[in-house]
Amino acid sequence: METTAATSEASTAQPAPPESPVEIVKSVCRSCHGGCGVNLHVQDGRLVKVEGDRASPLNHGRLCPIGTSTIDLVYHPDRLKYPLRRTGPRGGGQWERISWDEALGEIARRLQAIKDEHGAEAIAMGTGTGRHHIRWVSRFGHALGTPNWCEPGFAQCFHPRINTMLQTFGEFPVNDFTSGTKPACILYWGHNPLNSGPDGETRFVVRESLVGKPRTIVVDPRRTQLAAEADIWLQLRPGTDDALALAMLHVVIEEKLYDEAFVREWTHGFEQLAERVRERTPEWAEPITWVSADKIRAAARLYAATRPSMMEWGCAIEHTPNCIQTVRAISMLPALTGNVDVPGGWVFGMKGLGRFPSLIENLSPEMNAKRLGADRFKMLGGEGADLPAAHIPTLVQAMRTGKPYPVKAFMVFGNNTLTTFGNAKEAHEGLMNLDLLVVADLFMTPTAELADIVLPAASWPELDQLAGLPTIAANVVLAQRRAVRVGECKSDEEIFVELARKMNLPVGTEDVDVVLQDLLARGGSGVNLQELREKGFHDMPMRFHKYKDKGFKTPTGKIELYSTRLEAMGYDPLPYYEEPPESPLATPEVAQDFPLVLTSGARIPFFFNSEHRQIRALRRAYPNPIMELHPQTAAAHGIKHGDWVWIETLRGKIQQKAKVTEGIDPRVVHVEHGWWFPEDKSPDHGVWRSNANVLTRNGPPYDPAMGTYHLRGLLCRIARVEPGEG
Repeated sequence: METTAATSEASTAQPAPPESPVEIVKSVCRSCHGGCGVNLHVQDGRLVKVEGDRASPLNHGRLCPIGTSTIDLVYHPDRLKYPLRRTGPRGGGQWERISWDEALGEIARRLQAIKDEHGAEAIAMGTGTGRHHIRWVSRFGHALGTPNWCEPGFAQCFHPRINTMLQTFGEFPVNDFTSGTKPACILYWGHNPLNSGPDGETRFVVRESLVGKPRTIVVDPRRTQLAAEADIWLQLRPGTDDALALAMLHVVIEEKLYDEAFVREWTHGFEQLAERVRERTPEWAEPITWVSADKIRAAARLYAATRPSMMEWGCAIEHTPNCIQTVRAISMLPALTGNVDVPGGWVFGMKGLGRFPSLIENLSPEMNAKRLGADRFKMLGGEGADLPAAHIPTLVQAMRTGKPYPVKAFMVFGNNTLTTFGNAKEAHEGLMNLDLLVVADLFMTPTAELADIVLPAASWPELDQLAGLPTIAANVVLAQRRAVRVGECKSDEEIFVELARKMNLPVGTEDVDVVLQDLLARGGSGVNLQELREKGFHDMPMRFHKYKDKGFKTPTGKIELYSTRLEAMGYDPLPYYEEPPESPLATPEVAQDFPLVLTSGARIPFFFNSEHRQIRALRRAYPNPIMELHPQTAAAHGIKHGDWVWIETLRGKIQQKAKVTEGIDPRVVHVEHGWWFPEDKSPDHGVWRSNANVLTRNGPPYDPAMGTYHLRGLLCRIARVEPGEG
């Protein structure tokens, strides 16, 4: 009887509707700015699968934990999906939904009123690190007429290297990860690419470069996986990279380990450099860096003797006020050893994309001169900058005090300012003092909670863009394509175009695709936009020794060890050592109360700076902020592994969970940056609890050329968080 009933039911059931076809959209992951090729599977207008593109030369089908969580990002229930206007006090968490027309209309009116009363320079633009829209932020600012745009990395991460290399080499060198030649030696300096992999030098191509078992040297205060497996680990005191580099240069020159023919023909100022480093022996560097003289010599000899050698450097070298000369000193190791534009070494780009049209020509010389910090920091905001930007501490001062002139409006795109600006308390004071704060983001962040108007930004699978990677070099050109739409979200680029049209600006009103087509046409790829979107990427054939055609793009036509451009700008033409302004040596009186050296900035493989902490799978993998300290230090303070710990500097106090490890010097502690707590529903989302930038400083002295301030190598003290505290 049961069988009959089942048969009868089956015979009358309606056939299941056929499944909708799945469309595969070629794109590039931008959950960080690594650039991994992806295939986006779309069904019925919804993203159903994200997989790595096996053909991509930057990831060969692999994705990191962040990339594999893309669907959770796109369809997260807390995504901002429509514009919001603040209805209560700033930071009070009271909002009303408005239309895009209302939002852009109000922004346009208020910007114009500020421009009319105070001048365009009273409007500032802000953005986060190197994503699809970063150049569009400055483009809109220039179209609007303001010289004041900023991004935390421009003085503290990557752009010091870009601007310094343009002065020294004439171009920005990147590592040759894609030609097929494996390096025989890799020097990792202040960089752990296994956890980050920025700008096209993804963690996957880094791992592939290790397959050939190259000799490795790691410069890092922490025993990372790379450091643990290195031939030589140089565990330096945070902030003393310049002293270490000068000592290594001393060894290379004193022991004649350099490439004599290359140095003679293709460098300028070798004799002056040799004289500068003559007294900078490893014995001189040892008490400064805490690295033994023997290890310094061994590292210099290994790097110089093993070719081709690759230099993998990171933003750790850009966190002290001697930033530019630190970068210069380190860059001279590849120059002296001839590892420049060679297979398996440093190479110059093939420029598959043209130069982005920043519209800076829209600014008059008088307006350019008003850029905050341009009069002092010429390599950040003036003639030595590839793309001039405002000096963030000076910008925050202008918000807070009206000096040197008032900044009344700040428009922030893809940046959580309270977690990414040094000295977060001063940044908060500046934001609270504004007449207009506009924030475009994926989620309601602590910074967005302070805004007057919040705009819902599209995530990377929701927009069209191009990426030339590695950045500046553009050896691989990739098409980022819109696969889906969520709510009323718009790409940052679309917002800029619509706002420029709303304000009747004379420039910056072109459709996004028009700009992208022009960008591609002015590059050397030879492909059009439609072809690129269909394939997903174009890998440029690599040429080496390009400098032999027309020399290096410097005034002398050579790598300028002695920089004529720096000299012309009034800066020292040779690298030198400078003790960080707050340190055991520079401020022993502070060290009496704050005896430990604080370092920060190590990347977490499950997050990108301050992003992704609301993604459930990623937070399960990494639920809490972690500080590292040595067992001796822990014992002296009564701290056990897993305890919550207070970390305090002259600026403020935060707490993070203890990781007791022998992989850090007993005199040093490390804290993680970028922390806030989206699950905390208060308007500040716990941003003051564990945010490393509560501890950092943004005051002078600054790097004289770049305006870089002191983020690493500060002084701190620690204590166990007692029950009931916090």
